[in-house]
Amino acid sequence: MTARQDMIGLLKSRKQAFSLPQPFYTDPDFFKLDMETIYYRDWLFAGHDCEIAAIGQWFTMQVGDYSLIVIRGKDGQIRALHNSCRHRGSRICSAEQGTSKRLICPYHQWSYDTDGTLVRARHMQDDFDKAQYGLKQAHCETVGGYIFVCVAQHAPDFAPFAAQALPYLAPHHLADAKIAHQNTIIENGNWKLVWENNRECYHCAANHPELCRTYPEAPSATGVSGAADDPVIKAHWDKCEAAGLPSAFAMNPGGQFRTARMPLVEGAVSYTMSGKAAVARPLCDTVTTPEIGTMLMFHYPTTWNHVLGDHAISFRVLPLDATHTAVTTKWLVHKDAQEGVDYNVEELTAVWNATNDQDRRVVEDNQFGINSPAYEPGPYAVADEGGVMQFVEWYCNTMDRALGGERATLSRVA
Repeated sequence: MTARQDMIGLLKSRKQAFSLPQPFYTDPDFFKLDMETIYYRDWLFAGHDCEIAAIGQWFTMQVGDYSLIVIRGKDGQIRALHNSCRHRGSRICSAEQGTSKRLICPYHQWSYDTDGTLVRARHMQDDFDKAQYGLKQAHCETVGGYIFVCVAQHAPDFAPFAAQALPYLAPHHLADAKIAHQNTIIENGNWKLVWENNRECYHCAANHPELCRTYPEAPSATGVSGAADDPVIKAHWDKCEAAGLPSAFAMNPGGQFRTARMPLVEGAVSYTMSGKAAVARPLCDTVTTPEIGTMLMFHYPTTWNHVLGDHAISFRVLPLDATHTAVTTKWLVHKDAQEGVDYNVEELTAVWNATNDQDRRVVEDNQFGINSPAYEPGPYAVADEGGVMQFVEWYCNTMDRALGGERATLSRVA
């Protein structure tokens, strides 16, 4: 049987409310299907507008076999260009980020404008048509300061996500923020384990002492569901929405993306050891309501986010192979906030640096155990792992539809 047939069979026979069978987390051929079916077809979070605020600024991004240059052109438009010279295919940009008037291939010095147009090709014959050899482009869209790319020939409709996310993001003006700090860690685990761990706080009390000082571990506060029957959350939504901040839980019908503004532990305003603001200057001059909690935004398969009153944090998930995943974290602050005056990087990043490292260990232990021949799928704790169940259902339905199976609807977890 082929990996495709194996996967369809396991999707049909898997137990509901149980973790996935071993090959989904370990098999290189299953991983290849994940990439071809999800990461090579869907919208992926790339980075932030503010990272490439000036003309010619760019950063690179690796999506499986695809290398991209995300760049702001002379016309101000942000594009995603394939990082492969149209001459003989050499990589053009090898650094993580930079600024260039032109993109010049280091191999034979073919040069491209910031929109990907081929400007110069040395010593080519007289009938060579430069217009036919510009850099290939991937799809690229922006919303609320976030850049998304898609390497598929035909991208899914971006409008539904943009319509849902923009009202929640717009008040914070993240396109005008700046990156105060960023880092990337490699987790020795399958990308789905990274997401499963993120989608529950069942593990938080035992593993995240720093985070639990400010982040409630109750399932109703983690953005898993509407939680409209929780009076504390309902009161929080009412307060924030009265201040012009969309807050109530929203999820698209397929369960791929969701937004909600959730309270922190009582008295906390930010993710710090003290619970006090990490940045003296608010993230946005127009959002001054105290204790707005965190605006949670999730978009499978690449990003979860926290937007607070004093700063924002974005996370990007990019698979490397069946058992390794790159997780990039970025901390955003007001564009005029000064390091050493308005914030201290160590204080700003302490809670999530600790949490990320703890999650890395949790995911790696999870992967290590799943690698054992003794592993078999285990049952979820429905009260605490509803978010994991919802993610797994989204994944299984997405794969099954793409592979031609028969699973038709998402078993939504309230």
